[in-house]
Amino acid sequence: MTLDPLKRQLVWDRLLAIVEEQAQVLMRTAFSTVVREAGDLSAGVFDPRGRMLAQAVTGTPGHVNAMAASVAKFLAAVPTLEPGDVLMTNDPWDGTGHLNDFTLVSPVFYQDQLVALFASTSHIADVGGRGFGPDANELFEEGIRIPISHLYRAGVRDETLLRLLLANVRDPVVAEGDLFSLVACNDAGSRALIEAMTAFGLGDLSTIAAHILARSEAAMGAAIAELPNGTARSTLTIDGYDKPLQLGCELSIEDDRIRVDLIDVPPPSPFGINVPLPYTEAYASFGVRCLVGGDVPNNAGSLARVEVNAPAGSLLAAEPPRAVSARHAVGQMLPDLVFNALAQLLPGRIPAEGASCIWNPVFRGRDFVINPIFNGGTGARPRPADAGGGKDGLATTAFPSGVRTTSTEVNEATAPLLFLERQLALESGGNGALRGGDGQRIVVMHRRQEAFWVSRMFDRVHHPAAGRDGGAAGAAGIVLIEVDGEQRMLSPKGLDEVPAGARLVLQTPGGGGYQSPD
Repeated sequence: MTLDPLKRQLVWDRLLAIVEEQAQVLMRTAFSTVVREAGDLSAGVFDPRGRMLAQAVTGTPGHVNAMAASVAKFLAAVPTLEPGDVLMTNDPWDGTGHLNDFTLVSPVFYQDQLVALFASTSHIADVGGRGFGPDANELFEEGIRIPISHLYRAGVRDETLLRLLLANVRDPVVAEGDLFSLVACNDAGSRALIEAMTAFGLGDLSTIAAHILARSEAAMGAAIAELPNGTARSTLTIDGYDKPLQLGCELSIEDDRIRVDLIDVPPPSPFGINVPLPYTEAYASFGVRCLVGGDVPNNAGSLARVEVNAPAGSLLAAEPPRAVSARHAVGQMLPDLVFNALAQLLPGRIPAEGASCIWNPVFRGRDFVINPIFNGGTGARPRPADAGGGKDGLATTAFPSGVRTTSTEVNEATAPLLFLERQLALESGGNGALRGGDGQRIVVMHRRQEAFWVSRMFDRVHHPAAGRDGGAAGAAGIVLIEVDGEQRMLSPKGLDEVPAGARLVLQTPGGGGYQSPD
């Protein structure tokens, strides 16, 4: 069926509205605070071949871009689908990189024909094992692993699979609620899509899908073609778990394509900071997409113009059964690595390094577990004068993750913790003609003067965000315990007890500045 340009645009706009509604349903029905309040999720619609057509604005690129590659794996595992089927996995290599993220895929049938699939991902707070953190030495310690399976088969729920899952987590009520919120959001998307197809008189989506993907790929190719061809290498040193790690990148602009080769990558870690390749691809490609073709839809078409490679079996292409629970602590640093290479090819246009990795401690005590989110500052943002000039970095902003900071009110309502301070860490952004964004200072203690535990997956404590082109580095992050008038510094990653009556102090890193202020 041929669509005129106006109808094509209307259908595209409706698809965007549908996937955003899908994401909002997920947020409104989720049980986990990190999903409901912080938006640690993804949602999107795919064609019957498993190619992502549109994604919700709400969500995180680690989920979105990894999910974009995962739906084809679902179809390979279960090639024949029926109305009422719902597939599920939390396999890090088939989903979005660690066991806490569950991805659900639901087929859409219209006039007895498979016309689309809806997929969604959310972070479920507990999956058993040692709990969310970087300390495990292999995947089997990190929790239950569900291969691609039917959660629903022809509308009938697999009660055995559900009982098995719920028997292996610490908070089965929240886990069950979050799974059903994923089912509900896919169902909402399916119903809205069928309504739209009926309204526009579409028998299937094949014509519009081909148009969306072809136009997106061509537009991304055209955006890359405007850039000068060239190759640049960059490095980035990060805290690691027990020792610093250096990541390397070779980025090539080749006519209408960009290739990112992650080189000189460390071997896999004995701790849970290893990164499965889908998550590496997600954040490395996002680093490119932030700066190239920003007005081009993010889907299978535009992503096809960005190639990401990493050495098999390395830290950035970890293989089972490597521990990967804290894969974000390394993966979310990749946009800065990509930026450092692009800065050589596109001088004066690339932001300085930022805090990058979210600070998402897990606080747990004898009767609670919460996973609040805190963010540091972003790097200063240069732009040519004809584009409006540059801007300072943003304070306490979720970049690149997009996972928003959770509010103090919600944190205190869901755990017996008292947040004594929550304020900007003024002047923590790097100095420069354009300043880096500031981090924040948080001081927390147990309301009942009891001990509690903190699991940390932080970075930029030993290696702060670098400035660019003469700008100063941002302030490093700080983690310490105050007890009996004394301070004890903690490492950025690991599990420690906060003694009864003690205060835990967190200060998120600042972003780097741009150019000398003189």
